[in-house]
Amino acid sequence: MTTYHHAHIQGRKIFYREAGATTNPTIVLLHGFPSSSHMFRELIPLLADHFHVVAPDYLGFGYSDAPPATDFQYTFDNITAQIEELLFTTMGLKKFSIYVQDYGAPVGFRIASRHPKVIEGIVVQNGNAYLEGISTAFDPLQPFWTNRNEETEKAPRSLLTKETTIFQYTHGAKNAAAVSPDSYTFDQALLDRPGNDAIQLDLFHSYTSNVALYDTWHEYFRKHQPRTLIVWGQNDPFFIVPGAQAFLRDLPRAELSLIDGGHFLLEEHSELVADKIIAFLVKGNKAEVVK
Repeated sequence: MTTYHHAHIQGRKIFYREAGATTNPTIVLLHGFPSSSHMFRELIPLLADHFHVVAPDYLGFGYSDAPPATDFQYTFDNITAQIEELLFTTMGLKKFSIYVQDYGAPVGFRIASRHPKVIEGIVVQNGNAYLEGISTAFDPLQPFWTNRNEETEKAPRSLLTKETTIFQYTHGAKNAAAVSPDSYTFDQALLDRPGNDAIQLDLFHSYTSNVALYDTWHEYFRKHQPRTLIVWGQNDPFFIVPGAQAFLRDLPRAELSLIDGGHFLLEEHSELVADKIIAFLVKGNKAEVVK
């Protein structure tokens, strides 16, 4: 049974979903943009017999507090600091695996590279750590990253529209009819909250701080060789297949599965992904490579 909680972190409420016995190995599910722990609603019960599952919402997402951008500095460093406090201080976790997707990758890889002895395994699902994975879909954001102003903000603002949110969920899906409208409708309702555009623009602008850490993360991969399973929606228009394959350069023992799906792979393939995670992290089997 999944339970739902709010933790008070640095004066703010952080929401998280939890399931499974705390005596089981813990896996922390870290969501992407523009979603929240809601994206794991089908995966959580599939993992709960084998794991203690924790899935938080970042500040400004899902059911967590969303203070105005004038009251909180929305950067990936600050978002990560809040999740670290939740996991280490509030929940007292000593060891866990991480599942990272999209924004979850820069949050999770910050945690892993800072606390390498804590990490028991990594599941990467369309979460980038290599320049090869950044598609030309990001080209319109380059002026915004170079010189943020009202004119250059127009491109990232287009990523906040209903049409783009639906595109993120349905483009590249093996069967778009299998993608529940609950997913993008829920996300869009939260994106449309007054003041949320400023939050998201600040995080878009902070994204360059992630690219600046790529070398640090690669060094962590090479030195510590965390057990890594890569399950990648091969039709993702944003984080492309070469980014998935690049992990093998620093993690040659990682297992890579390319799956016929898009950016939000779990909307169609939760059972497949759960089976691979259980086989790889619990049973110690080698994941089947699907290409």
